[in-house]
Amino acid sequence: MDPETLKYAKTHEWVHMDAGVATIGITDFAVKELTDLVYIGLPDVGRNFDAGEVFGEVESVKAVSDLYAPLSGEVLEINQSLPDDLALLSDDPFGKGWMMKLKVSDASSLDGLLDRAAYQAYCAAEDH
Repeated sequence: MDPETLKYAKTHEWVHMDAGVATIGITDFAVKELTDLVYIGLPDVGRNFDAGEVFGEVESVKAVSDLYAPLSGEVLEINQSLPDDLALLSDDPFGKGWMMKLKVSDASSLDGLLDRAAYQAYCAAEDH
C-alpha cells in the first residue's frame, strides 16, 4: 500500500480503507522506534473494538507497546504470518506487515486520523 494514501493515528497505526473494511498495521516510524521485535499479540477474529481501544501488543527487547484500534469495528481477519515472521513488520510495514482487517462500524472516525504529511510532522515533533 502507498503510505501517501493511508490515514494515521497518533499512536502510530495506519489505516487503509476499502469498501467499509479497514486494513490496519503499524508505521515504519513505530517499527524503527521499537527496534528488535520479539513478540506480537493480535486479537481473535470476530472480536469488536471501539476506536482507541487496545487490540494487541508488540514487544521488543526494549519495551512492550500496546496497539490501539484507530477505528471501531469487528475483526474480520488477522495476519496469521506475523507472529512467526516479525521481520515482515520491519521489511514491509505498509504491505505484508499488516496486522488486522476490521469491518468498520463508524467510518466517520476516519475524520480524526492524520494524512501522511500531518503524521510525519507529528513524528518529527515527537522525536525531539
